[in-house]
Amino acid sequence: MFLEVIATCVEDAIVAEANGADRLELITAITEGGLTPGIGMVRQVVKAVDIPVHVMVRPHSRSFVYGEADVLTMEEEVRAIADAGAAGIVFGALTAERKIDEAALERILALAVGLNVTFHRAFDELADLPSGLRTLMQYPQVNRVLTSGGTRPAPQAVPAIRELMAIANGSSLRILAGYGLTLETVSQFVADTGVTEVHFGSAVRQGGDGLAPLDPTKLLSLSRLLHDRNQ
Repeated sequence: MFLEVIATCVEDAIVAEANGADRLELITAITEGGLTPGIGMVRQVVKAVDIPVHVMVRPHSRSFVYGEADVLTMEEEVRAIADAGAAGIVFGALTAERKIDEAALERILALAVGLNVTFHRAFDELADLPSGLRTLMQYPQVNRVLTSGGTRPAPQAVPAIRELMAIANGSSLRILAGYGLTLETVSQFVADTGVTEVHFGSAVRQGGDGLAPLDPTKLLSLSRLLHDRNQ
């Protein structure tokens, strides 16, 4: 099992690594679903930890349908993130018809050579998730998809997650399950779906509050629970 934890500052990153996180998703504006953090933050987090740092590339929270100015902005962000030494980016773009925006994706991938690429939960707003996954599988640079199996919390979408896992089976693309998972539900969810990577944010923060600091006790309990499955 692989545990990805949302970090919003350097302190989060250090606490996450110290308490068993395997990878970070670095963002700002957690209450808006995550936006691109400042490049100074990216540089400091990369220096502060040894685990992989994947950085959100999302210029605003209006929608996942982007115009030319948005794509140009994201291209600049990818260049800066790569230069800062991050291990990957977290990105997603849709068309007005709720399909993968392949034109935007190809432009971003052209600048992300050598980086891991996660297609984020824009995926869950697609009109057809299986079709969207098959589209992404045509792009080997895309390593994983962060999804809850639709717009509902992941524990309520087990059949959808299971279907996505079956489609991705045998490919290089991994399903990273997130949104709505808790310490109490994650073991059964993993057993029911077969996912090997999970993503946690508010559930491992103090009081379950997205704006609160990470809770080391919760995080350590979660990481032990997941990593014990590897034994």
